[in-house]
Amino acid sequence: MSIVKKLKDKIFNGELISKKEALQLVDCNIEDICKAADEIREKFCGNDFDICTIINAKSGKCSENCKFCAQSSFYDTNIEEYQLLDSNEIVRQAQNDYDKGVQRFSLVTSGRCLKDNDLEKICEIVKIIRKEVGINVCASNGLLSEKQYKMLMDSGVTRIHNNLETSRNRFDSVCTTHTYDNKLDAIKAAQTTGLVVCSGGIVGMGETMEDRIDMILDIRSLGIRSIPINMLNPIAGTPYEDLEKLSNEEMCQIVAIARFLVPDGFIRLAGGRGLLEDKGRRCFMSGANACISGDMLTTAGISIDTDKRMIEELGFKIKLVNE
Repeated sequence: MSIVKKLKDKIFNGELISKKEALQLVDCNIEDICKAADEIREKFCGNDFDICTIINAKSGKCSENCKFCAQSSFYDTNIEEYQLLDSNEIVRQAQNDYDKGVQRFSLVTSGRCLKDNDLEKICEIVKIIRKEVGINVCASNGLLSEKQYKMLMDSGVTRIHNNLETSRNRFDSVCTTHTYDNKLDAIKAAQTTGLVVCSGGIVGMGETMEDRIDMILDIRSLGIRSIPINMLNPIAGTPYEDLEKLSNEEMCQIVAIARFLVPDGFIRLAGGRGLLEDKGRRCFMSGANACISGDMLTTAGISIDTDKRMIEELGFKIKLVNE
C-alpha cells in the first residue's frame, strides 16, 4: 500500500496524521497527493466553498518590519498611504461585494495594532455594515488585546484574521519587531472572547516544507479551520523582491499536504494567487476549498465574477461557513 493511500485511509478513519507522516508525503507523486487531498476535502467538507473579500481600510506607514510587506515603513515600495477610509467608502464596497454574492467581508488595517480612536471608528463602521448591508464582517487589525477583540465582537465582527505567517523556527528571519508568541497571544485573546479565528501564512519566503508543515500543525493545535495560504508576491523595495515565485506544482503540493493535516478545514487561497497561470484552478482540485476574491491589500487580485465562474465550473457551491 502506498504512503498516500495509507495516510488517506487513516484520515478517513477519523485519525489525524503526524508531522513525521506529513513529511513522508513530500517525496510522493504530486498527482497522487493532489487526487487524495481532493478526496479528503470532499469527504469532510463536501463541495462547500467559502469566498470572502477584503478592503485595505488603512494603508502603509506600518511600524513592523515584516520582510514580505509593501506597507512596512522600513521599505520604499511607493504604495498609496492613507489613514482610515471614510465609512461611506467602506460600506459602499461591502454592498458591492455582497451584491455580487460574497457573504464575508474583512476590514484590514496596517500597523502593529489599532489606536483606540481608530478601533472605535472601525466598530461604528461594522455596525453600519451589519445593519445596512447584512454581509458578515471579519477584521484584521493586528495584535489586539482581549478587551479590544471584545469591542469588535460586540460591534458585529464574527471572525478575526491573524496570520502566523511562517513557522516558529523561521519567524525571526521574517520579522523582528514582534514575535511568534505575540501572534499566538493575540490569536488566543480573540478566541477567549468567542471570536472565530482565521490564520495561515505566506509560502515562498525561503522556508522549507518542514516549516510549512510546522506552521499548519500549530494552526491545527489552536483549533483553527479557516487557513489562508498566500503565495509570496515579491514586491519591489522589500527584502524579498528578488525571490522567485513558486510554481503551480509547488503550490498544489503545499495545499494538498495542508488538506491532509486539516481534513475538515477550509484551505483558503489568498494573496499571490493571481501570479498562477490558472489563477488557482489546480489548487482547487488539490484540496483547497476557499479563497479571497477581488483585490488584495496593495496588489490586484481576481474579479469576483471570474472566481465565481471558476468555482461553479469545478462543481463547488458557494456557502457561508462560520467556522
